[in-house]
Amino acid sequence: MIIAVYGKGGVGKSTVTSNLAVAMAKLGKKVLQIGCDPKSDSTFTIAGRMIPTVVEILDAHNYHYESIEPENLVVAGYAGVHVVETGGPPAGSGCGGYVVGETVKLLERLDLMTSYDIILFDVLGDVVCGGFATPLQYADLACVVSSNDFDALFAANRICESIVEKNASGYDVKFAGVIGNRCDQTELLETFTRRTESPLLGVVPRAETIRQSRVQGFTVFELEDMGEPVQELTTEFKRIAAHLISKPPGVIPDVVGTREMFELFRGEDLPWKRSAAKADASIPSAQ
Repeated sequence: MIIAVYGKGGVGKSTVTSNLAVAMAKLGKKVLQIGCDPKSDSTFTIAGRMIPTVVEILDAHNYHYESIEPENLVVAGYAGVHVVETGGPPAGSGCGGYVVGETVKLLERLDLMTSYDIILFDVLGDVVCGGFATPLQYADLACVVSSNDFDALFAANRICESIVEKNASGYDVKFAGVIGNRCDQTELLETFTRRTESPLLGVVPRAETIRQSRVQGFTVFELEDMGEPVQELTTEFKRIAAHLISKPPGVIPDVVGTREMFELFRGEDLPWKRSAAKADASIPSAQ
């Protein structure tokens, strides 16, 4: 099964993806995670280092694809998860999405696309361009990582739009749902998933432990092995992972119009709106 994970930049998508990859491995699956960001930092918490990218490997082999072997491309990391980083061109000089497509071609040539139980694509993209939408052409399911705020959900809606477009073009990717991340509250997430008729797969709370684990280069599962009290986090990742492993059917989301997105949350009786109303009531009227 191939799962493409998307989300707004900075929402913690790579952290969530890496922890899901490890959770799936701990549940007995053979997992490959493919980082699709030119920053090449998707997989370093699993590999324990920044690994060579596909772009660097191709350059080292003078772009002779036939001379590249699986061991040149794939790195084994924590919990037996295998990882690949696509890399990308220097900033402003090319299309990172093109590199994603070339990576898939290379993996197919090496028969690696059928060698795993689960392949996770960790994909860059607030607004999904054609290149970075490439994983949707191979994926069975797509997930969106989102925090409980408007900008992240606006990006989620655009990603849902890409899923609808791919289905209209003959591909069979379905939307597994939204994973809430860094969430103290969930009211906006619930409003969005209800409106788009999409599942809310789970919610990872805002936790300093997760932020620190990313900085230190560990998944939270490694922290658990070290004796850190992170069972609440690892349990949630395992729960989401088990659901995805079960091959849920997914949905075709009911995409929200761009203008409607700006209206969607206005009618909700939300805590922050009630606080704002109280603040407005305390402001004296202009004379």
